[in-house]
Amino acid sequence: MKKMLCNINSTLFDALKLIKSNKKGAVFVTDDTGKLRGVLTLGDVVILLLKYYDLNYKISNILRKKYYFAKEGDSIIKISARIPKEIRIVPIVNKNGQVVNYFEPPKTIRTSVPISEPDLHNEELRYLLDAFLSTWISSTGKYINKFEKEFADFCGCKYGVATSNGTTALHLGLTALGISRGDEVIVPDLTFAASINAVLHAGATPVIVDVEKDSWTIDPKEIEKAITSKTKAIMPVHIYGQPCGMDEIMKIAKKHKLFIVEDCAEAHGAKFKNKTVGGWGDVGCFSFYANKIITTGEGGMCVTNSRKLYDRMRVLRDHGMSKEKKYWHEEVGFNYRMTNLQAAIGCAQLETINDTLIRNEKLNNRYEELLKDLRFIEFQKRIHSRKKITWLVSMLTNNGKRDLLLAKLLENKIDARPFFYSLSEMPIYKRYSFSSKNSLAISRSGISLPTGHNITDSEILRAKKIIEDTV
Repeated sequence: MKKMLCNINSTLFDALKLIKSNKKGAVFVTDDTGKLRGVLTLGDVVILLLKYYDLNYKISNILRKKYYFAKEGDSIIKISARIPKEIRIVPIVNKNGQVVNYFEPPKTIRTSVPISEPDLHNEELRYLLDAFLSTWISSTGKYINKFEKEFADFCGCKYGVATSNGTTALHLGLTALGISRGDEVIVPDLTFAASINAVLHAGATPVIVDVEKDSWTIDPKEIEKAITSKTKAIMPVHIYGQPCGMDEIMKIAKKHKLFIVEDCAEAHGAKFKNKTVGGWGDVGCFSFYANKIITTGEGGMCVTNSRKLYDRMRVLRDHGMSKEKKYWHEEVGFNYRMTNLQAAIGCAQLETINDTLIRNEKLNNRYEELLKDLRFIEFQKRIHSRKKITWLVSMLTNNGKRDLLLAKLLENKIDARPFFYSLSEMPIYKRYSFSSKNSLAISRSGISLPTGHNITDSEILRAKKIIEDTV
């Protein structure tokens, strides 16, 4: 209750801190005697800031005259009848007008369950407003440097280079390593198209190889078979949060003097032999798209332990411009920069990344527990030495009814998704295929279930019933 009360002499900043702390979206404004003087919501704060009020403005000067409250002893029926549907929380006062409790109307049952939603309940708004009010809203500002350093630390790497998205991170990493026309880069058949597109954008030739049946990640045996005199790099993709077998891949790379560019877009915090993905190869590339483990809306990051590679990526990211001589371009570069506004959100997201990983793992375990008796369901395996993380709860449906099940889930407005198509199955990539047997089977039977901070147990049970009824 203490976190719900904000003194009338407090500032907007004080109110914002309490709203963030209580996670209720509002505070009850009281005077020194505890009497209710108003209600301030997160929406109110945002509107006031957009009207050029600053965070140090006194609440007493901007309180709305009309607000809703209930009296101690009122029945739920009476309160519900008086309160508009859009009001999410109502203070309850005693006979002296002092706040003693609050009432939350029952949440409306969602008719549609999204595959994922970003959790923006930490310091995202405060950091974003701080960046906005600083006027450093482009690609320079304190949050850029902070996010790069702290995310690199999270990955156990020395350096981070923030980018505009995960695809540009991959392209930047490949280009900085000198990968270009005439070179071959080995990629897995089961991955999102960004992996292979980055290779093609670099002017190189992708070579698509099959994945392991159990891990769903690139098969080191197939990598070895596909190597030619033109091979310059391997791109292991830690698919759906599952780490690749990095020790074997590293041995192959060392033997043949190949670069490794890790695609970690779906695997923030995953580990192989207690070492975080992204820190194994020459460069690790991440995505911060809205449905990823942490988000900046759009955005990406390259992490590396090489100072030389770090310096080169920074130059290429910023139009190829010299860091010592302004507007002097040493080579043709790109505009792959992240904004300070995006990085501000990223810094807040990073503060709670471990909580997010724990929450997603619990959600995965709940799905597994409820569906364990269905023999045709096979969840993503936990493999020795590989600490997978849950990006999306992913499973295989080994009964030939994957598409029917997807249709039933979507018909009931549960946003399940099929796995990515195998690259070799698509005409534009088919000519680059080397091997694809396991990938095709996994791709055609895989489903990802709704995974996110707003998913309720009743929604999981709803999905379970549809899955059971479909078979």
